[in-house]
Amino acid sequence: MPGDVVDLIMQDHREVERLFDELKDNPDKRPNLLPVLTTLLTAHSRAEEAEVYPVAASEAGEKEEVSHSQQEHIEADQLLAKLAATDPASADFEKVLQNLVDAVSHHVEEEETKVLPGMRSNLSDERRTELGEAFAASRKQHLGEQPGDITRDQLAKQAANADISGTSNLPKDKLQQKLQDEAEG
Repeated sequence: MPGDVVDLIMQDHREVERLFDELKDNPDKRPNLLPVLTTLLTAHSRAEEAEVYPVAASEAGEKEEVSHSQQEHIEADQLLAKLAATDPASADFEKVLQNLVDAVSHHVEEEETKVLPGMRSNLSDERRTELGEAFAASRKQHLGEQPGDITRDQLAKQAANADISGTSNLPKDKLQQKLQDEAEG
């Protein structure tokens, strides 16, 4: 039984923090832990984007916070892809990892102090449990994916969550670039 979506999201956050600590503290484990981190973060992000963010924006009154969180997901995807492409034994790995840790830690703190409390107070227990089931199913479906595996439909969902207009007719590469530009901007 999946449970409350807020609790599930926070459990993932704690697991990501644990993986960050392991990656920082145990360089010899990096080649094996890196794919675990990238697949967990990617699946978590896609499930939030598909199932949680639209509901948080429309039903929990968190539209502005969801837009900001979505932009942070886009930035995290870029940093995660860069980390995945960096040799775990190289001198650059520490710096790239720290950039990702900083960005994700900031996102987690904001999400846990703004979006999730709004969901907990504005959505019924039953609705949060329904969302928990949808989040868990979506997350399971996306396990194994990497940041670069994103589809055009997923990019369109990111644009909608981030409240970015003028993207419906863009091809995948142009849509991805527009999202990146907006996230940096």
